[in-house]
Amino acid sequence: MRTIQMTLDDNLVKAVDRVSKELHTSRSAFTRKALQDALVRYKIEQQEDQHRQGYKHNPVATNEFSVWETEQTWGDE
Repeated sequence: MRTIQMTLDDNLVKAVDRVSKELHTSRSAFTRKALQDALVRYKIEQQEDQHRQGYKHNPVATNEFSVWETEQTWGDE
């Protein structure tokens, strides 16, 4: 693990300290988890954007998924 120095505004530090205390964890552990979560969200956003771009360049064809329409019935009708 590596120690780094960051500059954060006072209100953010107070909020992090308050939540860290509620969660019974350290400021560092809370910040590590928050940064890991942010990286996961970023990766998902990038993948979703690639997905959107793929459909933009290759739109769904008419009736492309119609073969699955009968699979949507649950038999309770």
